[in-house]
Amino acid sequence: MGIWLSILLLLVFGLLLILAEVIFIPGTTIFGVLGFATAVVGIYLSYRQLGTTLGTAVLVGYAGVAFVALYFGFKSNVWRRFALTSRISSRVNEEERFFLQIGDRGKAISALRPSGKAEFKGGIAEVHSLGNFIDAGCTLEVVRLENNQIFVAMI
Repeated sequence: MGIWLSILLLLVFGLLLILAEVIFIPGTTIFGVLGFATAVVGIYLSYRQLGTTLGTAVLVGYAGVAFVALYFGFKSNVWRRFALTSRISSRVNEEERFFLQIGDRGKAISALRPSGKAEFKGGIAEVHSLGNFIDAGCTLEVVRLENNQIFVAMI
């Protein structure tokens, strides 16, 4: 009974690791390799301890169960509730960079430590100081526009 339980646990654990690799965390490879290695050890033990006939039966049964689990797992979309489906389509300072120019003045609406928000010409933008902290309410001037980032200095 002990060898059957060991083989069964190795095969189930291997299948769970492979399913985790394929469904939940694709691209990491570690869980898939560990799952495959665990399954190979379980199949090897079944051949060694139970003989060729039962070892082959375990191999065919494991392959069938793995195929059915993957097939129905993808077909039934049961994994959708675990998957992240929301998308972030906004971008930081997408429009703000185009209406601001060097020398424009505005007001800090949050503390810049060294980043924060400021209001310029009725619009709010994420801004960065040149390294120093600036309190909310201070008057700011745009000193540099670089890679969609707005750099300001306190006046």
